[in-house]
Amino acid sequence: MRDDIEQRACDIAVYIIENRVTVRAAAKRFGISKSTVHKDLTERLFAINPGLYAQVREVLNVNKAERHIRGGMATKKKYKGEE
Repeated sequence: MRDDIEQRACDIAVYIIENRVTVRAAAKRFGISKSTVHKDLTERLFAINPGLYAQVREVLNVNKAERHIRGGMATKKKYKGEE
């Protein structure tokens, strides 16, 4: 069981780094919750692979910095009826 969780954390990290996607998109791709993805990346991955953690942390920081822009764009599309 533990090996599966560690492998999943590494797989998610690689997916996020290669595709520059959000936690929400990765959760959808792997069929698990956003909370699980976030816990895998922020807590478990550091203990498993610190180098990979540093790379994925960069992507997560960029996503966090841009999230207010994405939210505004989604709201704009919603009210323009483009959804």
